[in-house]
Amino acid sequence: MRQDYAEFTARDTEIVAIGPDTPEAFRRYWKENELPFVGLADPGHQVANRYSQEVSLLKLGRMPELIVCDRLGAIRYRHFARSMSDIPPNSEILAVLDQLRSEESS
Repeated sequence: MRQDYAEFTARDTEIVAIGPDTPEAFRRYWKENELPFVGLADPGHQVANRYSQEVSLLKLGRMPELIVCDRLGAIRYRHFARSMSDIPPNSEILAVLDQLRSEESS
C-alpha cells in the first residue's frame, strides 16, 4: 500500500494499519520506514477482537485481515488471509474503492 499511497489518497481513502505491537514499537517502526499512513498500536487486541481478526497458533499469531469501510463506517470489503503473504493486490483494493465511489455518486 505504501507504493500506491497516492492512488489511495486520490480516492479520498485513509489507510490505517493496526497491529499488536506497543505504541513505542509502532512509532519506531513508522519512523524507521517513513510510512505515509496511520499506524495504530493494538497490544490488547481490542480492535482486532472487535473485527474478528483470526488467530492461527500454527502460524504464530494473528493473521492479516484487510477491511474497507465506506464513509459511514460500514464494512464493504473484507479479506481474511490464510497466511502472512496472503494479501490482496493493491489493484484489487483500488477497484473496490472505485466501485464504492461510483455507488456513492449514483
